[in-house]
Formats: sequence, structure tokens, C-alpha cells
Amino acid sequence: MTYQYTTVAGLMQTAAAAGMNRWSPGNARNATKLDRSGPYRGRLMMLMWIILFSSLCLMVDGQMKIPPETVQQWAVSFGKEIAALSARYSGAKLLQKKYTDIEGVVKLEEVNGEELVKRFAEEMEEMLGRKMKSVKRLAESAEDADLYHEFNETLAFDYFNSLLINTVDEDGNPLPLGGEFPLVENEHFSKLPVNTQQSNIQVPTNVYNKDPDILNGAFMSEALNDIFIDNFQKDPTLTWQYFGSSTGFFRLYPGIQWIPDENGVVTFDCRNRNWYIQAATSPKDVVIVVDVSGSMKGLRLTIAKHTINTILDTLGENDFVNIIAYSDYVRYVEPCFKGTLVQADLDNREHFKLLVEELHVKGEGKVKKAMKESFKILNEAAALGQGSLCNQAIMLITDGAMEDFQDVFEEFNWPERRVRVFTYLIGREMTFAENVKWIACNNKGYYTHVSTLADVQENVMEYLHVLSRPMVINHDHDIIWTEAYMDSVLFNTQAQSLLLMTSVAMPVFSKKKETLSHGILLGVVGTDVALKELMRLAPRYKLGVHGYAYLITNNGYILSHPDLRPLYKEGKKLKPKPNYNSVDLSEVEWEDTEEKLRTAMVKGETGSMSLDVRASVDKGRRVIFLKNDYFYTIINETPFSLGIVLTRGYGEYIFIGNVSVEEGLHDLLAPDLTIASEWTYCETDIDPAHRKLSQLEAVILYLTGKEPNLECDVQLIQQTLFDAVVTAPMEAYWTAVMLNASSMDDGVETAFLGTRSGLSRFQRYAGIEKRVAKSFLTSTDKENMFTLDHFPVWYRRAAEYPAGKFLYYLPKQDTRDIFRDYEADYSAPSSAEEVEHLAEEGGRKAEKEEKEEKEEEEGRGRLLMILGMPPLFNLSCISSPLSSRCQLQWLLSSTCFLLCLSSFFITHSISLFLSLHGHASQVWEPPLLS
Repeated sequence: MTYQYTTVAGLMQTAAAAGMNRWSPGNARNATKLDRSGPYRGRLMMLMWIILFSSLCLMVDGQMKIPPETVQQWAVSFGKEIAALSARYSGAKLLQKKYTDIEGVVKLEEVNGEELVKRFAEEMEEMLGRKMKSVKRLAESAEDADLYHEFNETLAFDYFNSLLINTVDEDGNPLPLGGEFPLVENEHFSKLPVNTQQSNIQVPTNVYNKDPDILNGAFMSEALNDIFIDNFQKDPTLTWQYFGSSTGFFRLYPGIQWIPDENGVVTFDCRNRNWYIQAATSPKDVVIVVDVSGSMKGLRLTIAKHTINTILDTLGENDFVNIIAYSDYVRYVEPCFKGTLVQADLDNREHFKLLVEELHVKGEGKVKKAMKESFKILNEAAALGQGSLCNQAIMLITDGAMEDFQDVFEEFNWPERRVRVFTYLIGREMTFAENVKWIACNNKGYYTHVSTLADVQENVMEYLHVLSRPMVINHDHDIIWTEAYMDSVLFNTQAQSLLLMTSVAMPVFSKKKETLSHGILLGVVGTDVALKELMRLAPRYKLGVHGYAYLITNNGYILSHPDLRPLYKEGKKLKPKPNYNSVDLSEVEWEDTEEKLRTAMVKGETGSMSLDVRASVDKGRRVIFLKNDYFYTIINETPFSLGIVLTRGYGEYIFIGNVSVEEGLHDLLAPDLTIASEWTYCETDIDPAHRKLSQLEAVILYLTGKEPNLECDVQLIQQTLFDAVVTAPMEAYWTAVMLNASSMDDGVETAFLGTRSGLSRFQRYAGIEKRVAKSFLTSTDKENMFTLDHFPVWYRRAAEYPAGKFLYYLPKQDTRDIFRDYEADYSAPSSAEEVEHLAEEGGRKAEKEEKEEKEEEEGRGRLLMILGMPPLFNLSCISSPLSSRCQLQWLLSSTCFLLCLSSFFITHSISLFLSLHGHASQVWEPPLLS
């Protein structure tokens, strides 16, 4: 499938008096036979003038003065004129002929969705498997290093602190724990300055960086350096590798310069990260019980609220939670959740935090009733098979317990002690410390005293070590995968990651015999996987123009989907939306009203189904109706499921052409040709020497034999070479049209085409200073380019347009005042790339608007129109067994154009057509102008 376009601007900037004399309603039928000097310019200009005057007459007199038949004749003439213009500047007939000529050497293959999704899943499983092996090697190395390390209370060890490296004091001397640490910008790590020969260590501001625990842990974990480097050499696609220690330090490879916040503080604590918490503990059901009696007023209530919020931050989507407040009576913080547990996803956690802020103190504390209610919730969940079906815990937050509560534990928790009870004594008062401690110690929990806000973080984290003990004692090295996230905190402003990623992590345990029975967690090792790189394994060209692939977790949350837009812009900064990583599949595949697709994928099933869908294009301003086939399967050894979507029609088949490398390479080197820069024709990220290559450069090096070791997609390159050969004559055709300057119409801007292989050709008929669509088909114009997420918008729209007709539409960019209000309704960014571009533009917006206003004052404000012509043969032929000719005709290339016409005239002419059609009460539209 090939789609071709042309840009036309200011076609009617000048009036032709001779055209006015020759043209009138009476001779409209013979209009096309008249003299074409100043090619079509005068005639088209006069047609627009007549339509404009006619519309003014209608507005003034309020009644029809011109017969509908006459206006229809004008429309027919205008349709023929603009169709001829389109055909001339596009070369559509030439391209159609070229595809017809090679009909006998192409073959059509039906896409088997079931086999395709399984193959994609296997490739993803292999890729993710390499990451898991790397993490396992890190865990084994860390445990061995600790086994042979003897703790030394007086150890003096200078490690590289990522906050202090390459910095000096007032006298020019390196800071302690700093020193020279070479950093080199690296393409693979988002062009950040890194050290691929050494890791370094980050320590939170609230942790003393020379504490004996930190120094011993840093010394012990030096053994990981060699494993980091070896892993990266074995798998060059690895990104960040790390070890998060239970004592608080964070060893990161490759080493970087850590940037503190504006206050000079580093708040990042690896123990708060999802990957650490999920790896350190099993899924859990948690009931938080908070004392809101009168004695909890003031600072105590503030500390209690902070404690609750910190506990909530340690929960993930595999955990379940509820919060009970008690004084004289028991009440649920959220009455709607009474008697049940809810999933601790981001939405629910944030909802609880808002409710906790509204808590007020009153009355006398009666903890006995609250504990009974908590046990009832947990016992009922276990009996009904609800919740996490794993660990269960009660978190009691109070300033003291005076009641006799032993009978509650005898009734609900003893002797099995299946529910652990953790207690947090709030405030400096120690009167009831023994009671609170007794509750925790007799229910396999942990007691902590929280006297200030600064104590909260460290004390809350203790419960994770207790819950991890069974895993440590049993030596259960469970590998976990996190939900999608954007780690904008990790490297502060220097390395904000706008890419969605997932982490694979594994706990590290002490294997020393003397501590084995205690179950000591040393920390967690892990690595990140950019979901964008994972989705490259489901290439766009195999899925078709409207097809796509997506990933979800076993909770139904989206990891990757074309309709997932996780960012928003606040000023010039980009920020993740509050619930960006808890968007359910049912929220984007909303035609799955019975959630059959979601349910099957959450269960890890393999299957398929079909849905009639309404898909949006052009930033949600237009809708197309499709019949989609969904195929899905689980990715083994992970909690993820993969789905692909193939659209009936273009998504069901792919045609394969074959040409020699020599012939294809010659045409691939043409200056007017580009290929999709975000697609993977060749893998350039494996060898560091290839990372600066563009995809086109890599393909050429591969085909010429200069880089035979490049890993390339042979099928995609073969199809690209075929498309390059078939479309090669278009370069000469467009050049010939442009060189014939005497017959060029004013305002024709660009001719271009695109194919399913991601190949594009274009010819600029006008210089940058004369073009209205200045950003069109540039690197910033993502909507009109082949990207990892979608085909160009003009390609997608033309694919669903009736065969043999040109498609005309108004793109969003470069439109002028009459559409500004309309644009504002759709100003929300649709992709991370667009948001990045907008952020870079920053202060240039005002300057651009001022320039546009000046152009309008000079009478040069124009509207853009895209004209597209999809395959020139009707798809109905594929409903029966396909003949070879019908197969080829169905897949023939199509042609499209971008026109820039005088905005005032074209909008009035279209509105006139519509108003006359409505007045005449008949369904009618211009035969060629649609």
C-alpha cells in the first residue's frame, strides 16, 4: 500500500479579468474546454469569486436567487478542475501503472494473527528472559559477597558517592567520598554522561553516608561491579542495573552524577520504590487502624497521618488495603469500602490519602472494637478467596492502649497467628509502650516508637523486613515485574525519563549460617526495561495501517497501548498524569463492553475475538469505523499478556515483492527517499559503534556488506527495496513537473508518498519561505510521519476512503484564525514526542503568532487541505477468492495531496454546497470534491 500527496498554497491570490469575461453560469457545462493559459488559475479564481458572491446574496436577501442546478454545475466543474490538478502534481496514474506492471512478480500472503501473536510473545519472552538472567547473576554475586564479608564496625572505606563525585571544596580539594569520576555522554543511556566501567552509590540525605552499615555494605557490594560490566557485555540492550540495600544506599550502574533538588536535598530512597517493595515482600492484605481519640490531637495526629501515607506508599497493585479510624466507635475512612478490602492501586491509595487528611480527633479510644472489625475483614477475605491470598497484617497506629484486648486475639488469631499485627506508638509519651509492644510481639509483628516526623520513614520500613522473613528463611528468590512507570524522580532534572518502563527485580538474602534462622534481607537487585524497546518486537509493518500491539499486566492495567497518553504539560514541564500507570484495558478498548477480552487476558489465556470499533484519527477529531480481530496470549515467566489487533481489509493481507539488492540499493540512495526512523530495520543498539547510525545508514551498510554483522529484519528490508524500485520513477516525474516553471500553479507546495514498509518520498515544489506548511513532514511533525505507534494520519485516513477518489481534509497544524477556537478544544497533546516538542518551543509561541497575524494582514493567511486517494480499485473484489489481478489491485498504491487554498474562499464554497444541498432536500455532494 502506498499513499501519495501534494501541497498547494495560495492558488487564487490573483484574479483574472479574462477569466471573468469567459466564465458565467450559462456556459458552465463547457468550462472544461476553455483556454487553460495560466493553468486553471483564472478559472478556479473566478469560480471561487462567483461562489463567494452567491453566498453573500444568500446572506443578504435571505432567499435563494440561484437555481440549485447551476450551483451543482459549478461544483462539477470545480471537482473536475481540482481532480485534474491533483492528478497532474501527484503523478498518480504513473504510480498506478508501475504497480500494474509488476503484478506478476508479487505474491499476496494472508496474515495469521494467532501465529503472529505467539511469535511476538516468544521473542518478548526471550528478550525479558535475558534481563532475568542478568538479575539472577547479580543476586547470586551479592549473596556470595556478603557470605565472605565480615562486618567491621571501624571499617574505613572511600566509595564513590554519586552526589559528591567531581566536586571540590573552597580550596579546590576533592570532597570526601568524591574524587575524579570520568563521565562520557552515552547514546544508549539517553545521551547522559555516564561511566560504563564503574558503578557508584547514592545515599539519601536522611541517612549518614559514613554509617558503619553503609560503609560495610558499600565495601561488600563492590563485587557487583564486574557483574554489571559482564552483564552489559553479554546483553548490550540492558539499561540501568542496580542494587538497593536494606540499609538505604543505592548502587547504580553505569555510574552517574546525581543532582539534588533545588534545596540541595536527595529524597530518593530505593527502599520506597515499587521494585524494591514488591521484591522484598509477598502480596499482602493490610488493614490500617488509626486512633483518632482526643489524646491524638496536634503533632500526634500529624505524625499518624504521615505514617498512614508512608504505609500506603509501600503498597502496590498486588496488595489489598482498608483503613479504619476509631475513638468511641469504629468508622471506615471510606464508608463505601465498609467490610471489604480494595486493591491498593494508585487511584485507591491517592483516594485514601485525601480522606486521611480530613481526619479529626474526638472522644475516648476503644481499640478493642477496631481490632475485632479488622480481624473480621481479613478472615472473611480469606474464607471467600478474596484479596491477595497471601500475607495478612494489621497496622495499629496509636498513642496508647489501655483496654484488656487479649480475648480478641484468642478469638480471632491464636494459636495460628495467621495475621501479623504491627504497632506504631505515636508521640514522646511512653506510658503505654509495654501494652503496644505486647500486641505486636504476641502476634508475630513488630513494634516501633515514632516520636517525630523524621522517624516515620525508617520505622515504617521495618515491617517489610518482618514480612520478608519467610521468603528469606525458605530462600524463595521470586522474580517480580513491576507495572509501567516513569522514573522522573530517579535522576531529577538531568535525566527525567519520559519513557514508560517496567523493572525486573529479585531479593538478596544473607546466607550466613548464624543469621539464616533470623531471615535477613540484604536488599534487592534489578534492571529496567523500556517498554518502547519491547514493543519494537511487534513491528508496525506486520500489523498493517490500523493494526497495533499492546501489553497488559495480570491486573488488567496497560503497560503499552497506542491510546495510552501518560503525560501532560504544566507550563514548560512535562509531568505524568496522576493515574497514568493504572489505566485499565477496558478504558481504551471500550467496545469490549462485556470485558471478555480483558477477562481472558487477565487469566493468561490464548485466544481471539472480533469487535466492531470506532477509532479516532487526527487527534480525536475524526472517527473511522473498523472491524478488528484481536489475538492474545501470555508471555511466559512474566505477569504480562500480549495482544495484537488486525483490521479487516488491509490488516488481513500483506504482499511480498522481490528485487535484486543492486537494483534496490540504487533507488534506496535517492535524495528524495527516507525510511521510518523509529522502526527497526537494523538493530543499532547492540554494538556501541552502531548507536549513532540512522536506520537508513544502517540498512545501506548492511546491504553493501560493510557491516555484515548487523542484525536486520530481512523481510522488512526486502519490502523496502521493492517499494524503492517501484516508486523510483516518481522522483523523475516530480522533478520534470517542477522544472516546467511556466506551467506551475502558484501555491503547490509538496508532493509525497508513503508505503507500508515505512518508505517515504517527497518533492518540495516551493521553498521554505513560500510554504504555509513549514513543519509538514519534518521531524517535529509526528502526526504525519511513520512512528513506532502509528502510520501517518494521511495514510490512515486515505486507507479507509472509497477507492478511486481523492480525500480532502483540513489538518490541525498551520490553520488560521477561523479555526483557532476549534483547535483549542483539541489542544491536549497526544504523544510524548509532541509534548517534548511543545516544551522546546516554549517562548517562541508568541513570536510565531505575531508572524501569523502579520501574514494575515498581508492577505496571505491560508488553509491547508489534504487530498488523499486510496487504492484505485474497490475492496469488494476480495470478498470472493482472489485472482492474482484482483489481489494486486486491492493492494495498489494510492495518491494523496496537501492543498493550501485561500481560506476564505474554500470555506465559503464548501458551506455553500452544504447549505444548498440541505435546502434542496436531497443527498448530494460534488462528484469529485468530497
